[in-house]
Amino acid sequence: MASFVIGVIGPGDGSSPDERRAAETVGALIARAGHIVITGGLGGVMESASLGAAGQGGIVVGLLPGDDRRSANAHVTVALPTGLGELRNGLLVRSCDAIIAVGGSWGTLSEIALAVRTGVPVVSLAGWDLPEPGPVSVSTPEEAAATALRLAGRAR
Repeated sequence: MASFVIGVIGPGDGSSPDERRAAETVGALIARAGHIVITGGLGGVMESASLGAAGQGGIVVGLLPGDDRRSANAHVTVALPTGLGELRNGLLVRSCDAIIAVGGSWGTLSEIALAVRTGVPVVSLAGWDLPEPGPVSVSTPEEAAATALRLAGRAR
C-alpha cells in the first residue's frame, strides 16, 4: 500500500498543553502506520505532531510560510520554505490525502475551509463546531488517526 500524506493542523503559539499532547499522539499514530505527516512546520500543534511522528521514525514534511528552512521545528524531516506566508495553507491542504485539525485558530479555520471546498477530508479533534459538510468530529487522538486514514483511502 502506498503511503498517505496526512496533514496535522492547529494553533501554533496559542496551542494548549492538551492540544499539543493530542497532536503528538496523532503524529505518532500516523507515522507508526507508515504514513507521512505534513504540517506548517512551526511550533505548537505543528511541532508536537512532528515530534510524535519523528519519534516513530516517520517522515515529517514542514511547509513553511517564510523563506528560511532553518525556521522549521527540530523534528521536521523535510523543510520546504514557500515564502508565501499564510497563503501556504492552500499548498498544505492540496498536498494532503486527509487532514486532522487539533484545536482551532484562524489559520486552522482557513485550512479547514479550503479542505472542505476542495474535497480533502477533514477530521476535527477538540476544534471548531462547524456545520455539515464540514469536518468529522472525533473525541480521541486514536479515533482521529483512524478516521483520517479511512477517509484518505476513500479520497484517492
